[in-house]
Amino acid sequence: MKIAFQTLGCKLNYAETSTYERGFKANGLEVVNLSEEADLYLLNTCSVTEHSEKKARNIIRKLHRQAPDAKIIITGCYAELKRKQLEEMEGVALVFGAKEKNSIVSKTMQMLRGEELDRSYKEQSLTAEYKEISKDTLSAFSTGERTRSFLKVQDGCNNFCAYCTIPFARGQSRNIPICELVKQAEHIANEGVKEIVLTGINTGDFGRSTGESFLDLLKALNEVEGIERYRISSIEPNLISSEIVDWIASGTKFLPHFHIPLQTGNDELLKSVGRKYDTALFAERIDYIRKMMDRPDLPKVFLGIDVIVGLPGETEEKFMDTYNFLKDRIKPAFIHLFPYSKRPGTKAAQMSGHVQDSEKTRRMKMLEALCLELNEEFEKAHKGYTEKVLWENKDRHGNMLGYTRNYIKVQRPYEADKLGKIEEIII
Repeated sequence: MKIAFQTLGCKLNYAETSTYERGFKANGLEVVNLSEEADLYLLNTCSVTEHSEKKARNIIRKLHRQAPDAKIIITGCYAELKRKQLEEMEGVALVFGAKEKNSIVSKTMQMLRGEELDRSYKEQSLTAEYKEISKDTLSAFSTGERTRSFLKVQDGCNNFCAYCTIPFARGQSRNIPICELVKQAEHIANEGVKEIVLTGINTGDFGRSTGESFLDLLKALNEVEGIERYRISSIEPNLISSEIVDWIASGTKFLPHFHIPLQTGNDELLKSVGRKYDTALFAERIDYIRKMMDRPDLPKVFLGIDVIVGLPGETEEKFMDTYNFLKDRIKPAFIHLFPYSKRPGTKAAQMSGHVQDSEKTRRMKMLEALCLELNEEFEKAHKGYTEKVLWENKDRHGNMLGYTRNYIKVQRPYEADKLGKIEEIII
């Protein structure tokens, strides 16, 4: 029996899908590409924007046309928030919400054996009690690549930002115990993988369910033999303590690469949507990171910043606060841009001052141009420098791609014996 997988959304979803894949393989199923006709398809969905949900529905319809007799399995945030809508779609056999992730493989195998399944569920809404989701935490990490693995260390969020449905889809902040994560990192190392990316919904909030600290986790993982590089996928600015930055900068396996959400550079908007910091704290954290990472043995630190364009109440003046804060004060290497998407039931959906789509598009284009300018400036500053690159896959032109420690993508002619290895090069 054949099964194919597709993942939408965050790196956490990729880690979870890879874990499901290993489970189905262990039960004797053959994993094939999504373009092939399969007996089962598993789609791990996202619900962060309306576009994400629409994309999921389009994929379901496409898969059903591709293989009308196949059974489609749905999980992910969309499955938790709008389960009934998905169950009514043609081709969908099973839908698993956040509380059922640990039973996806076993219940699907039950279905394939023709056994009766308990299909009762409580319809979830944004006003429902969300603590029920948090009783179980699926441990997950990605495999299949020779160079990099995504390791899930934390799930859920307690922040309840006004625009966001993630706490309702993922539950309360909780984490995998450090001892278990170390074992998983050791398993990843035994597969020959050299780099691990730590993933979570609110990664820096690690320790809520075990009483451990994020810094303790970093120190424990740093001791795992075989793993040569670590990255932190995303961390809130108010959770980047000086102790964490000091330790990373002291000479560890953790790379000079930080992914930090800003969302908006206007303090009034930050407060209105419930963020836990202001622009002064954000700038102070960035300054401290740059100061401590300014070492002769390290390249310039890569800073990737998340921004939401068109939050309710974002006037032209407030948008320009964000634009100028990024351009003149923060100067990141990359800006991850997201247009605000109105999510039914959230506080932001009820706010006044919603921005027209055409205006969001214009502002997105302005920030995209700024991102290109800043990224080119960052990369050009490294030309001629000696840097360490982990070589990974082959692109369509026959070149090999890789990333420096500070996340500059480089390429060179393909050499199979260099794949998965770290090489010192001149950029």
